[in-house]
Amino acid sequence: MQQVLIEKPYQFVPAFRSTWFPKLFSHLGLFRWILRQEHGVVAHECRNVERLQDSIRNGHGIMLCSNHPRTADAIAFGHLARETPCVFYVMASWHLFNQGRFRRWLLRMLGGFSVNREGLDRQGVDEAVRILQTAERPLLIFPEGTTSRTNDQLMSLMEGPAFIARTAAKRRAKQDGGEAVVVHPIALKYVFQGDLEESVNPVLSEIERRLTWEPSPQQPLVDRLVRIGNALLTLKELEYGVPMSTSMTLRERQTNMVNRMLDPLETQWLGSPRRDGIAVRIKNLRMKIFPELSRNEIDQSERQRRWGQLRDTYLAQQIDCYPDRYITRHPSVDRILETVEKFDEDINDHARILGNLKVIIDVGEAITVSPERERDDNGNDPLMSRIRDRLTSMLENLQIESRMYDT
Repeated sequence: MQQVLIEKPYQFVPAFRSTWFPKLFSHLGLFRWILRQEHGVVAHECRNVERLQDSIRNGHGIMLCSNHPRTADAIAFGHLARETPCVFYVMASWHLFNQGRFRRWLLRMLGGFSVNREGLDRQGVDEAVRILQTAERPLLIFPEGTTSRTNDQLMSLMEGPAFIARTAAKRRAKQDGGEAVVVHPIALKYVFQGDLEESVNPVLSEIERRLTWEPSPQQPLVDRLVRIGNALLTLKELEYGVPMSTSMTLRERQTNMVNRMLDPLETQWLGSPRRDGIAVRIKNLRMKIFPELSRNEIDQSERQRRWGQLRDTYLAQQIDCYPDRYITRHPSVDRILETVEKFDEDINDHARILGNLKVIIDVGEAITVSPERERDDNGNDPLMSRIRDRLTSMLENLQIESRMYDT
């Protein structure tokens, strides 16, 4: 399990408000070096930048809501900041501020402030509202809450961004001459420009050896990935005692596996099993399981038991990040690459850099935020539904950028 949960009491980390450093960082192109060295991103293209420029000229409070397919995403926004030009604030998970003093300092200098994903964080929310209310800078939020490595498909979205945007819109509406709060959906698309088989065969061969198989580089990549994926899921089904059936679809097996892990935890901590989105279920569980652990208020045996439960929530999230028929329905080079990287990351807790990526950053049209609290007939927030629909449409349009895998 990656170190996304920090075993110490949460403390809000504010961003530095000075703009000289992010402007210098952008002018020198230092973000490009980070993208190339740490993420293999070597090229970029920004589209419809004028939409963001118009909102800035009009004095709006601006929230940027982006899909979150890779850990490179926040740094990739350096390209958009340079072409606009502007500087952003970024709401970032607290664990990112606990990866060493230099990274903490750099993140704060570039406009990052923390949010506690495992609990209520009034300071983080208040800071986000203030930024939108004052229109000091555009605010970047990733409403999926975590990286997905499924560039063409969104995970479930948190509703927090809608609450933040609506609260700021109410406050701006009371100001004399206050302009609107708007949300720009931002679609990120990473396109692999290298030789796919040359890049992924060594990774797959290593995974096959760990499964005690002979590597099969002669097998078509899609078939090879399906075979490995079935094996990895079967191993977890055996570990957790989940009944297996050849008549089940992959999605049904994934759902059974996730419910086998989360249902007992929800019964214990929330009173009964839930059927919300996986991200919401995991967040609600971690908000119950983790606080006492982070404050060191439990004994060693209980601490070990709760870390085991948290590992189950992490595994459930990993399983949910494999969409049904993602590579068989649309076997693009990029989807195959993402799946290989996801296998690598899930097995080794990190994905090696395969390189030669181009990032496309597409700015969506502004959505004006109503200050009134709304719910549709299904109890969903209409603002988040509009953001999801817009992002989904934009990502579908960007699928044509991917090369199809030629078997």
